[in-house]
Formats: sequence, structure tokens, C-alpha cells
Amino acid sequence: MDNLTSASAATADPAPDFATDDARWAAVRERAAAADGLFVYSVRTTGVYCRPSCGARPALRANVAFHAGPADAERAGFRPCLRCKPDGPALAERHAALVAEVCRLIDAADEEPDLATLAAASGISRFHLHRIFKAQTGITPKAYATARRKQRVREHLAGAAQQPSVTEAIYAAGYNSSGRFYATSRESLGMTPTAFRRGGSGATIRFAIAQCSLGAILVASTDVGICAILMGDDPAALARDLQDRFPNADLVGAEADYEAVVAQVIGLVEAPETGLDLPLDVRGTAFQQRVWQALRTIPAGRKVSYTELAALVGAPKSVRAVAGACAANAIAVAIPCHRVVRNDGTISGYRWGVERKQALLDRETVREGRE
Repeated sequence: MDNLTSASAATADPAPDFATDDARWAAVRERAAAADGLFVYSVRTTGVYCRPSCGARPALRANVAFHAGPADAERAGFRPCLRCKPDGPALAERHAALVAEVCRLIDAADEEPDLATLAAASGISRFHLHRIFKAQTGITPKAYATARRKQRVREHLAGAAQQPSVTEAIYAAGYNSSGRFYATSRESLGMTPTAFRRGGSGATIRFAIAQCSLGAILVASTDVGICAILMGDDPAALARDLQDRFPNADLVGAEADYEAVVAQVIGLVEAPETGLDLPLDVRGTAFQQRVWQALRTIPAGRKVSYTELAALVGAPKSVRAVAGACAANAIAVAIPCHRVVRNDGTISGYRWGVERKQALLDRETVREGRE
């Protein structure tokens, strides 16, 4: 996700203003985590100082003073609260560090560790670990471990020159039996492992190229569902793009019965509010799939910023990664990454051109206004 398109130009919203004592007191009363790290407050009757988000019993305003940071509070004679530990990393940082360590444990394990093992290594209960991990990532530790194993299989299969067999790739990725992987291989790869390893060899991908109001459009499907909706000005370039994705697949074009699928996709482009009642073959990392699934919940006519989308997937600090997932989307309109804009509402990069992005947004806005 390092090689982002211009979609990664999205920036985080400015931090709330806590410059006045009234604003700081309001943050303390609301236990606003957004204020953590910007100031601390002390309570004269207890002699301690706390973070704004501290869950301790609220103090009287007359007994509260505000300080720029822990050092200022300690110079004034106050000691750190044992509950919120204001002299250490913020709770969100501690949780992020915990989750990062759990992810490292999962990545390094030869076999998928169970929740009890991860909790014991983290020094917290299984319930607490499960809750923190899901709050930080949007998925459970088990779902992360499963996604990482599938990703490793894809990487090992792609490195065919170094990996002599599919079976070895499966075991190298952390599966303790090939049967467990083959049971879900079509879901994770869109085809059999051997076909994926060979660049789609043995897999049949049907496709057709047509014209719509936004130019040329290519629609392609595996036996799982639609795997690509590409748009552009040059039909030959779209065909080359598909071939580059699956260089050894059996690409079958111009089938009469597939024209009905293409017609449905063109109908979606012309009237996005109608939706697409066709299965999709969506392949990507666990995080990309979370972003793409969240995109599909955004109704036609509505726009969200990259920051809002990051919050929607439960990863508010991963704005750049969210932008990268949008840029990696190969199923135009059906996964509506065109509905994501910069925080100031301006149009940012789009894989198929900002003009097409603006056109899609304009027609959705017009139809929403009519309704």
C-alpha cells in the first residue's frame, strides 16, 4: 500500500480546539479521548492529575486546574492517577501497541495460535483481548490469522520459481493440512491454488468490452462472480490490463449469453442507484476487503471523506491505507470508490480518471435531488 495514487492526498481533520478552560472542562466532562495528550487536569482534593478521558468519578469544577502536560502538573505538586496513567502512553497507543504485538505473534507462528495463547502472551483476559483487537482492526484475531494465512499462500503461489509445489506453499503459509485450505481456496483466490500459481492457468475468465456514456467498459467474471469492471478510452488497453492480471488464464470473449451481464453493469453505470444484483469475486487483503465492503454500504448520492471511511471501517488512523485500498479496487461502480472525496469535499484521484469520477457523482446528485 505504499504506492498510492493521488487518492492518498487525503489528510486527517484538524484536532479539536481545547485552548480555553471552558473547552477543556467540557472535554473532561465528556471524557473525550480526542483531548488526551493535549492537556491534563489536576484535582486539588485528591492531589492527582488525570487524562481528560479518565474514567474516575467526576470532580467538582472548583477543585480542577488544567496543565499543559504531566511535567507541569508534577511541578505543581500533583502525582499521576493510577487509573488512567497520564504520565505514560495514551490508552489508544497502548491498545495499538498491544494489537501490533498480537499481529506479530500471529505472523511469526508456524500454526494459528488460539485466543487463550495470545491472551496469555499479552497478559490480559481472552475477552479483553478479543474486544480490544476488534475495536482496533474491525476483525477478530482469528479472522486476521485466517486472512494472513491466505495472503501468505497467495505470495508463495505467486513466487512459483522459488516454491516447488502448491502443497509446500500451503504448509509454508501456516496451514496444518492442505484440506483446510482447499475448502476455502476459491473464496480466497477466486480459483484453484494451482490455477492461481500459474497466473490463472486452467481458469476460465469470461469478458466482454462495450461502450457506455463514460467510454469503453470491460466486464470480466470467474465462475465465482464479477472480478473486474474496468473503464477507459482505449478498449485494447482494457483487454491488456485484464490479461496482465491473469496472463495464463483462458480469456473467453464475445459470448452471446455474457452480453446480458455486461448490459446489467452498463445499467449500473448509467443509474447507480439501481444497484447490481450479481455476485462479485472480490479478492484482496483482509483490510482491503473491509474497505470495499464499507464502500458498498454508501448509498448513491452520498459522498464520504477518506477520514470518514477510515472511521467507518474501524481504523480512524489508517487514512492512507484506506486511500490505498480505494486505489486498488478493480471493480468500478459496483464497489463505489468514486463516492470518496477529500476532507474539503474536492475530487481526488480515481483509477479510471477524475472526469469519470465527477460524472458519476454528478449524475447521482441529480437523481437524488429529483427523488
